[in-house]
Amino acid sequence: MSIWRVILSIVFPPLAVIDKGCGSFLIVLLLTFLGWVPGVIAALVILNNPER
Repeated sequence: MSIWRVILSIVFPPLAVIDKGCGSFLIVLLLTFLGWVPGVIAALVILNNPER
């Protein structure tokens, strides 16, 4: 996980996970609409997952 991805996930979380798949993007987008903090947390969790 690069520092640019972390910064992008804090500024606009859906853009940080756009290459992780459509499902991840939609989940983070929905959580960002519900609240900015859940979107950031979900994006950081998805980016920190070593299996993906």
